[in-house]
Amino acid sequence: MSIVLSKDWGRVCTSRIGVAQLTQMAFEGRDIRSLWHELMEGATDDVAGSGTGMDLSVISQLLGDQPTGLAIQKDMLALQRLYRSPCATDRPGLRVLALAAVMDIGGNTPLEFLLQGSDMELATFYVVPGMPLPDPMPDHDVAIVVAPDGDAARASMLAIEALASIWPRPILNLPANIGLLDRDRLYQRLNGIAGLEIPATARVTTNQLHDLISNGLSLRDVLADGAFPIIIRPVGSHAGFGLAKVADCQALKNYLAARDEAEFFISRFVDYSSADGNFRKYRIVIIDGRPFACHMAIAEEWKVWYLNADMALSVPHRTEEAMFMLQFDQEFAVRHSSALKEMAFRIGLDYVAIDCAESRNGALLVFEADNAAIVHDMDPPSVYPYKPAQMQKIFKAVQAMLARRAGQWQVDAA
Repeated sequence: MSIVLSKDWGRVCTSRIGVAQLTQMAFEGRDIRSLWHELMEGATDDVAGSGTGMDLSVISQLLGDQPTGLAIQKDMLALQRLYRSPCATDRPGLRVLALAAVMDIGGNTPLEFLLQGSDMELATFYVVPGMPLPDPMPDHDVAIVVAPDGDAARASMLAIEALASIWPRPILNLPANIGLLDRDRLYQRLNGIAGLEIPATARVTTNQLHDLISNGLSLRDVLADGAFPIIIRPVGSHAGFGLAKVADCQALKNYLAARDEAEFFISRFVDYSSADGNFRKYRIVIIDGRPFACHMAIAEEWKVWYLNADMALSVPHRTEEAMFMLQFDQEFAVRHSSALKEMAFRIGLDYVAIDCAESRNGALLVFEADNAAIVHDMDPPSVYPYKPAQMQKIFKAVQAMLARRAGQWQVDAA
């Protein structure tokens, strides 16, 4: 297959407001419903209007109407699969192509956030399984796979993997390595690293769990280090959806009675509370092998992520997060340097986010690795004055990585 490239992005791609700007507007409490109506008035059912349609899809999802948003997206992708994000300059220094899966706005790596304000221009190609490659494609200096791991993106990822071997430009975050991020595969990949703890994770069906309950089987029949209490969540879920701690078989039975999913991930519960009784969870971003602090959430509940930790309400917790970021390179990254280095090597991705904690014995306790986790600078500086500089540090590291890989390819191709 020959891939034809065109430097005329204006002809090949359709412009849109994009996920980052629209999400920022919603985050700030601006009236995106009025914007939805305004865009609807000028919407057209053709390639030229597909960018507006994609923005309407994003707004619908931000307003909580995912079915409508995904229906609009499906219609727009039948017209156009190449979309151009806003760029801070008319003369970009680098052009980046994102290879995305067809899914909701929380699915693909939100690369727009990482490139905002830079001299890099971004185009996104939505890989629709079964559809031919657009001819021409937009010329670019470097490509990056932003499709995530998981069943929802599997078909798109297989199509991207088939294209990767013949792609005419360097591709970051290769599909084969993203495919290792599913929770059960990640355990197999990282288990045995000195100084790192990751509980065994098993993917099980509802029927298997009912058999376990009814027949009195041991948890170890389905989970290598299984013992109650366990953590259970539906396969494909994120941000705590369906996540629960189950104390025994009766509690497991009650949990399943309230769920209609067919498959779940289970793992043993690890009490990672600190001496003060609080749970501290960190998001670390690994960029080109180097770790960066993204955020730190502190809560009394074990089931913690940044949005439910209410960090905005606690000055002491924000002060601790600020110190975590400020001293990260000298403290956290040093304490776990060997584990972080080996983990980055085994995962093998150019860009990946790690949600983790520190266990009571001082090990790096890994919960999840995700190439599509959101990393942003939307938090108000009036509340989080320490965050903008740290986020810019991450953004510049991503941009430097993209430029470096593009430059290496140009040298090799010369």
